Order: sequence, then C-alpha cells, then structure tokens
Amino acid sequence: MTMILPEMAAPVIVQGITGRYGSLHTALMLQYGTNIAAGVTPGKAGERVEGVKVYDRVADAVQKTGAKSSIIFVPAPYLYSAAEEAMRAGIKLVVAITEHVPIRDELKLVELSKSFGATVIGPNTPGIIIPSRRVKLGIMPATSFRPGRVALFSRSGTLMYEIANQLSTNGFGQAVALGVGGDPINGSTMMEHFDWVRTREDIDSVVAVGEIGGDAEERLAQYITETKFPKPVFAYIAGRAAPKEKRMGHAGAIIYGNYGTAESKIASFRAAGVKVAMTPSEIPELLAASLRR
Repeated sequence: MTMILPEMAAPVIVQGITGRYGSLHTALMLQYGTNIAAGVTPGKAGERVEGVKVYDRVADAVQKTGAKSSIIFVPAPYLYSAAEEAMRAGIKLVVAITEHVPIRDELKLVELSKSFGATVIGPNTPGIIIPSRRVKLGIMPATSFRPGRVALFSRSGTLMYEIANQLSTNGFGQAVALGVGGDPINGSTMMEHFDWVRTREDIDSVVAVGEIGGDAEERLAQYITETKFPKPVFAYIAGRAAPKEKRMGHAGAIIYGNYGTAESKIASFRAAGVKVAMTPSEIPELLAASLRR
C-alpha cells in the first residue's frame, strides 16, 4: 500500500458531521487548525456545522472542495457503505473513528481500499495528528501532543495520549501520532505505517504501543528484523496482567491459550532489537538513554 498521509494538509470532509460526535469533534479539529472544508449527512444538505457547509453526498462535497481525506463518524452498521461512498468519490485517506464494526465489514473494507488505492486508518481508532502542521483528524486531546521527530503508532487510543504526553513533557515531540485501531482487523497495519516513515528525514525514532491479543506485534518484530529497519524503535505492551480468554476493552485484546500474550510480544520485540518499556513513563527514559550513546 502507498500511504498518502502527507496529503492530510489538503481539505478534509467529515461524514456524519451533524451527529453528536461528528459536530463536537468538528469544532475541536477546526480549533486545532485542521482544514475541514465540508461535511456530509444524507438529507441535511444546506445546513452548516461550525460554519462548515453540509452536503447530501460525498461526491458533491469532493467536487466542491477537492478533498482527498475524510473522517467518518457514523454508526457501525453504516461504516462500510460510508467508506465505500468516500472511496468511489475519490477520497484517498479514510479515518474510521467508529467502533463495533462487524468483522465481515472490516475484511471487505481492507479489500475495498486496495482496489481504490486508498489508506484506511481504523476502524475503532482515535485518528491521526501531525502537530507541526496543526492537522488533526481524530478525537485525541491536542494538549498531549507537541511538534517533534518521534513517530508514535498505537493500538490503544488512551495509551497513545498518555505516552504522547510523557514524550512531550520530557522534550520528545511527535512528527506524527496515529491510532492503528483496537479491532482484530485493521484497515492498515503497523508494518505499513513503519514502511511509510522508514526513509523520512523528519523522523528520528519510532514508538510502537501494542497490547495483548493477535499477532500484530510479532509480525512487526519480524518486519523490523527482516527489513533491517533503520531507525531506533521503542515499544510498550499493555495488558501484561490480563486474564486469559477475557476481552480487555478492545475486540482484539484477548488471549487464547498462549496466543497473543504480552510475554510473546515482548520477547519478539527484544529479539528484534527493540527496547521495551515496562511502564509508559519509561518510554522517554529509553529514548533519552539512546541519545546519550
């Protein structure tokens, strides 16, 4: 997949803009500096939310604004159709905030994005933020983030905020922070995001925040080793004390037998040369120690 995240400074549309969460976060994204050019809610054409004009169809909004990015706040049963409408209208970056999306729809969404050459962040994601460009497509609290040279990728939204705050407080700003999503099926993977930043000169190091369940972290560790990833990587794994076969917050955060354990993920990362923190506050300490070498 060719990541198109640098195009985020282009105009953005909000699907589901007239809903409770869509309108709230439109106001917050505008306040941060994001160029929200239009909104889409069927049957609401002509209305305005925070001064942003609403259209019935994504195609109409794209034609009027030239937007290539969309952030979606619609109920789970309608997420797939909303994303499909966006891609058919020419949207190349879809940020799917919605949680509880059916797995079947998530699988279809991955295939759809490939056929249209689009990038999907989520579903069940807090979104993406680029502090230096004042671009926020998401629901994260902007106060936790500062411009810098660290790329932060996380399966957990709240841990992304916490670790960003720890980094910012200790002088490590972020070039980009992105929530991969907490579901078993993600529209784009940690490996694809790592691939996007591997040669970027504005990024010195990468922080990966994982959690129990699935094998995304093990596959990422294998990628780091096999591709000789050129930047230092630091990691934190949530859920070390979680009981087996009990879902912990996210649909993907569940251990079956020995599959998806924190121990497996930590061991895989360490074997790949990744420095693993045992607490969020240890992340900036590991970065500082790496710089002193």
